[in-house]
Amino acid sequence: MRVNHEYGRGGALAYLAAYDIHRAKVFGRCEPKTGIMPFMALVEQVMTQEPHASAKRAFWVVDNGSSHRGQRAIDRLASRFPNAAMIHTPVHASWLNQVEIYFSVVQRKVVQPNDFPDLTQVGDRLRAFEDRYNATAQPFQWKFTTSDVDDLLARLDRHTPADRQEESSVALAA
Repeated sequence: MRVNHEYGRGGALAYLAAYDIHRAKVFGRCEPKTGIMPFMALVEQVMTQEPHASAKRAFWVVDNGSSHRGQRAIDRLASRFPNAAMIHTPVHASWLNQVEIYFSVVQRKVVQPNDFPDLTQVGDRLRAFEDRYNATAQPFQWKFTTSDVDDLLARLDRHTPADRQEESSVALAA
């Protein structure tokens, strides 16, 4: 949004969410900031509800954010919820985490344009969208299988740098 010299920032709000891939259910919460305490509050919110509370195992796929990075975060989660296992995505591969798909939808459908008069309205809109999403969403159906990855890598291996040079030379001549 455009702002003038008198523009005053209204603050920031952290939206934390967990995504149950089997049920396409989002567990979200708005916090004044990120950190270990807000992250563990989200974990508590999810892990104290069924079916997660009585599940044999619950996997938490997380990026490498500071509130849940490293062995200390793994130990903290396991000590509070023995049935929870933390799995970190590789650095720069958060797209493997399905909650990131949800966050991209939130970015496009909820927070843009950024025309909120205050943080209360941001939180209200996020919670309303989460409620609607939970009422209508279906689990994501991944179509890119491991055999698709193998096929892609094989195709890439068949191309040599000389092939790419020849292709670009032909394109320039056309």
